[in-house]
Amino acid sequence: MNFRLTSDTRQNLLTYVALILVAALGIVYGEALASPNAQLRVWSWTHLLVMLAGVPFLFLQQRAGLPGFWSTEVTHQQRIITPLFIGVVFGILDVLVIKVILHPEPYTELPPFLQPFPYSIFLYSSGAFEIEVFYRLIPITFILLLGTLWADNRYGPVLFWVAAVLTSLREPLEQLPSGSWALIVYSLGTGFGMNFLQALWFKRAGFMAALFIRLGHYLIWHILLGLYVEVVELGRF
Repeated sequence: MNFRLTSDTRQNLLTYVALILVAALGIVYGEALASPNAQLRVWSWTHLLVMLAGVPFLFLQQRAGLPGFWSTEVTHQQRIITPLFIGVVFGILDVLVIKVILHPEPYTELPPFLQPFPYSIFLYSSGAFEIEVFYRLIPITFILLLGTLWADNRYGPVLFWVAAVLTSLREPLEQLPSGSWALIVYSLGTGFGMNFLQALWFKRAGFMAALFIRLGHYLIWHILLGLYVEVVELGRF
């Protein structure tokens, strides 16, 4: 494996460090808020250290046939604008189906999938980062690297589609809701759909594109919905 520090790799590392620092700030902020709020979800420092598992894969993006985080071969439209829009669409769908249709009555407290604003910005941006490291960066890069070592990458495209499908199934199966069959089918369908698009954009435009899809979703579903519930339904601020 070639761990040479190229320009793309340097940008990968700097971006990864910046995301780690955001997560660290979130831990400090969460710990400061945690005492009076027993339901607050706070990362542990051990949790943050686990994120270092993604660092070796930052050096292997080019070898695996993946764009660097900020590769000049990828436009900002491909890397940021379109992925963010995709995520926002999925977030709006979740709000319409789960909040507007299935739970139109006001909440009397923040449900488990929402956290106080502005702490929610730190928690869910870090959560998006974590998921993309362990659902995309590590497994898909690893599988594509195997392809480069097997039969001169003859089966690389097949391995990618296998990786895309398997990594796209993980989240919806892990978060399978209880309730009606309609809700279960909706959650499986949209969960698989968004993750599959993330795998495609990861291959096409790099890690940041996959991350921006999830950030767009979390912006609507976790952050802005949480702010709405706090302000309108709970009368806070």
